[in-house]
Amino acid sequence: MSLSAGSRLGPYEILAPIGAGGMGEVYRARDTKLGRDVAIKVLPDAFARDAARMARFGREAKLLAALNHTNIATIHGLEDSGSSRALVMELAEGPTLADRIRQGPLPVDEALQIARQIAEALEYAHEHGIIHRDLKPSNIKIAPDDTVKILDFGLAKAMEADLSAEDIANSPTLSRMATEAGVLLGTAAYMSPEQAKAKQVDRRADIWAFGCVLYEMLTGTRAFRGDSVTDTLAGVIRGEIDWTKLPAATPVRVRVLLQRCLQKDPKQRLRDIGDARISLDEALSGAPDAAPPIAAIPATAPAAQWKLWLVAGVIGALVSAAGFLAFLLLRQKTPIAQAMRFEIPVPERFVLGSYALSPNGRQLAFIGTGTDGQSRVWVRSVDALDVRPLDGTEGAAGFLFWSPDSRYIVFLSQGKLRKIEAGGGPPLTLCDSTSMVGGAWNSDDKVIFATNTGLFEVSASGGSASPLTTDGAVTTPAFLPDGRHFIYAHWSAQGAGLGIFVGSLDTPPSSQHPKKLVSDLSTVAVPPSSDPTVRYLVFVRGTNSPGANGTLMAQALDTRRLELVGEAVPIAEQVSNLSFSTSATGVLVYVKGSQSVTSAGVRGIIEGQLAWFSRAGKMLGTFGDVGSYRTVALSPDGKRVAFDRADSQNSGT
Repeated sequence: MSLSAGSRLGPYEILAPIGAGGMGEVYRARDTKLGRDVAIKVLPDAFARDAARMARFGREAKLLAALNHTNIATIHGLEDSGSSRALVMELAEGPTLADRIRQGPLPVDEALQIARQIAEALEYAHEHGIIHRDLKPSNIKIAPDDTVKILDFGLAKAMEADLSAEDIANSPTLSRMATEAGVLLGTAAYMSPEQAKAKQVDRRADIWAFGCVLYEMLTGTRAFRGDSVTDTLAGVIRGEIDWTKLPAATPVRVRVLLQRCLQKDPKQRLRDIGDARISLDEALSGAPDAAPPIAAIPATAPAAQWKLWLVAGVIGALVSAAGFLAFLLLRQKTPIAQAMRFEIPVPERFVLGSYALSPNGRQLAFIGTGTDGQSRVWVRSVDALDVRPLDGTEGAAGFLFWSPDSRYIVFLSQGKLRKIEAGGGPPLTLCDSTSMVGGAWNSDDKVIFATNTGLFEVSASGGSASPLTTDGAVTTPAFLPDGRHFIYAHWSAQGAGLGIFVGSLDTPPSSQHPKKLVSDLSTVAVPPSSDPTVRYLVFVRGTNSPGANGTLMAQALDTRRLELVGEAVPIAEQVSNLSFSTSATGVLVYVKGSQSVTSAGVRGIIEGQLAWFSRAGKMLGTFGDVGSYRTVALSPDGKRVAFDRADSQNSGT
């Protein structure tokens, strides 16, 4: 029923129409009793004639009227006049968010400010047991003072009926599907996959819609589009989001938040909108981005959605980072890789040695030699410009590794294995050692480290090192999920012989009979997977001497039986057995070319330029300068690349 200006609905005088949608026509009206302007939503006749629907609507409206929040338009009451049924609401001034987005993408800070208010309103409503179910830009008003007002809170549920009605099926807000569940309420582009499938929904449907709205604010385009409601719903259910449209200035924590909100499986989706508010608060405060923990990294896209592989095209050598094996990607979903490139400045005439990224992805530790000729451990936050040495680390050599909480750095100096807090302080001696070629630190504060004589164990608080193996050089140990077993490479023909083995902290050296996994001579990587009972052993096959080239392989490892499963799958040919790295997201960096082994460890000798290649092997472009790239490593979160490049002008990097 349409109303004209000057007509009355109970004590309310209609002033002018405001808009119309699937849930009714909206008018500006004057409350003649209280002397205030309000919004009147006249419900569709199809609703008004349905007694059962209106009885339910009345019950739900009482609950909605109890909501009292700055960012939620208040419901004042219900009004019946003849055959008309109307909802009396707070009049929210200003354009809708949809109007604002039509002008183009919002600046990142503005979008985050609006998103924070939306999240706060949703958090309040969810705590009171109310779900919006139809959150979209046209239901969000932006007042002149930038205050957000969310309209139609909970009306989708209030107006829902058990049976569908043919005369409302074509409403732009009521998307119909031929299911027993009947009419699906909510605009198709912002529906969660479970809504689109006519399944039961909860607050996670609002979290999905929130992600769609935030994405649209940042990009100016909808996350899911189609020529029809059916096409749009198909995209919601099966389609993937183009994450490359996000502006470069989007903070990493906001990218992660969006991916968590837009998980198609509600079990994998962000569970509480309050967590989104906290993330937005941190982003707005300027807090440095932290790489998400492995468990928090969402699985948003299948293998087919990988857009780029990172490749360094070189003369006589090649470094490439790719989606980690075809067979792994077919077994588990992997997030879309986002290209992030940055340079790490170091002082002039500075020689960079080995380096290690902290587990939380926030700091890079490396051994460097300055103009005084003294090597030290240096630390740089990835979001800062300064590079600072850690006092007390003079004479540092060899390799570095971190504690699992990213608090300590372990290094070798002057015949001692030491640890030092990344923030500075006196170094603490763990034990005596003349060499260290990688190590690992488990959650029980047990440290294992590799040397040219074997593998050793020491407490993270210090003490005497106990041998785990004593029959020759080993490298780069890595703990398995139980924190007791570990993988390592044995480089001596004596004792257990050449190969890759599984060892245990619980077996004394005299009884140690390590289980050989493969006979190849290679360093190893054991990237995590979504299944804690499975890891993927990455190694080079077909080599029997340091620096030799072979075929890079991967094979599933059952961590319960400590056995390889199935067949090894080749990844690439002519890969050095001394230089490759994996990330927590299934991205792999490997090096093709000659290598050399020095007293400080393994160093690659690579001449060329870093370049991007497509999955099909087509070069898409280059970045960085042509130079001598000694080593390349991908961060655990798969978002950053660190490299060691020689500087011909000052012998630094």
